[in-house]
Amino acid sequence: MKPTIAVAMSGGLDSSVTAWLLSRAGYPVIGLSMLLWDRSQDNTYGRCCGALDMGDAKRVAQQCGIPHYTLQMEEEFRRSVVDPFVQDYLDGRTPIPCTRCNTWIKFDLFLDKARQLGAERIATGHYARILEGPEGYELHAAAEPSKDQSYYLFELTQDQLASTLFPLGETSKPEVRLMAQEAGLLVAQKPESMEICFVEGGVRQFVESQVEAEPSRFKTKTLNRPSQVVDRNGEVLGAGEPYYRYTVGQRRGLGLAAREPLYVLRLEPDRNQVVVGPESELRAPGLIARDLHWIGKERHDPSEALVKIRSRHPGVLSVIRPVGDGRVEVEFAEPQVGVSPGQAAVFYEGSRVLGGCWIDGPMTEDWTLVARQSSRALE
Repeated sequence: MKPTIAVAMSGGLDSSVTAWLLSRAGYPVIGLSMLLWDRSQDNTYGRCCGALDMGDAKRVAQQCGIPHYTLQMEEEFRRSVVDPFVQDYLDGRTPIPCTRCNTWIKFDLFLDKARQLGAERIATGHYARILEGPEGYELHAAAEPSKDQSYYLFELTQDQLASTLFPLGETSKPEVRLMAQEAGLLVAQKPESMEICFVEGGVRQFVESQVEAEPSRFKTKTLNRPSQVVDRNGEVLGAGEPYYRYTVGQRRGLGLAAREPLYVLRLEPDRNQVVVGPESELRAPGLIARDLHWIGKERHDPSEALVKIRSRHPGVLSVIRPVGDGRVEVEFAEPQVGVSPGQAAVFYEGSRVLGGCWIDGPMTEDWTLVARQSSRALE
């Protein structure tokens, strides 16, 4: 007998086709939509929990001939995704809410609730692949590189991979849309959803509105205060907007007159400063990070892998050095631009995702020299 599968249905094209494919393959399927953010008054598509999208999910479930239920998960979503998103910006970091949602909501809490309803597995519309290998289940990039979402899934565990299906991992977006058209699904022509689904009106406005509405939820002393824009030596170059409105690597909107283009090198929330410099100072020989996670067998010795520091980063060959307590140093074969605190560094071996970590900051040249000397001492 085929296992019962709970499909996470957002009302979008990908999750709808996922439900249709599994139901047509003869699996007992349950459609589950997660109410994560109150958008009951929002009449636009592509927003988390918008009334139109929730309605589409229910109607697609009817087309597939499967039961559909809505899970109330607003408080969990706020606690695990939204509040950390806001606090990260206030701490001068650039968060990835999609990864946090995958880690704490879709493949943790959602999986638990699906099991309580009798489902043995869950399925989502993610573009990624799960394969079995000598070390257990492996996460691989999607067959279509332009749609690959494996970067956002690096924190998945063996149990989660064993309990999950990604039916779209071998397909392309045009193929998925064609499937929906041939099936007559009402979402066949639906456009892509918004990247940060719960944010409306821009990140800056969202962060400030959340702090102003409930200041006790967050730690900050400088909301809406102009920052100092300084160079790497601390020399004040001018006044700027509040520091959390900037991101590492930003060039436009600095409002400074200089002989060469200046970029945001780092943010200093405690000093309410934005540190800027030329592009050459933005290049980092490596990074330091925390919360190291291996999907398969843990690796305690230095190892090589292709490391992506952004979802669309091409990757750079690197040496990964675990240093204990979940901390790790990653040394690049070539210096990279845009090492941003709060982003993820994800390790690849071919198409396979080995694991990843959360970036604390760039590695300095001095740090790289010490790491190399330490490696030689171990040889």
